[in-house]
Amino acid sequence: MINRSSILERITLIQSYLKELEELKSIPREDFLKKGLYSGAAESFLRRSLEAIFDIGRHILAKTGHIDLATEYKSIAKGLVTKGIVDDGLGHKLLQMAGYRNRMVHLYSVITNEELYEIINNDLNDIYDFVKSIKKYLS
Repeated sequence: MINRSSILERITLIQSYLKELEELKSIPREDFLKKGLYSGAAESFLRRSLEAIFDIGRHILAKTGHIDLATEYKSIAKGLVTKGIVDDGLGHKLLQMAGYRNRMVHLYSVITNEELYEIINNDLNDIYDFVKSIKKYLS
């Protein structure tokens, strides 16, 4: 059985991370790129958001009998599309998020301040869309 409260707790976390990322968006590009504190914060809140997204997906798939789809980040993204929890467009974005999450965790030394700045300024809507899809699924 799906643990709604666990999922809602993670959604609350994601929303708090998004609030912090939105604040970081307001920092002028030059300042963001110069100061490691800003990019470090952005990386941390973004990585935590991605972890929570895939924890939610893993939980839903495992508890609905799709444990085979809940073992790897990219298969979680595909499984959420297969189950109709997210649409194809968001599923594609989740595949990209899975790859980026892996870069952040395993290839952190090649993550640049520039790409973090671009992501928080151009791609946060994908995370908002995920939250909306999960809330819709739960209702």
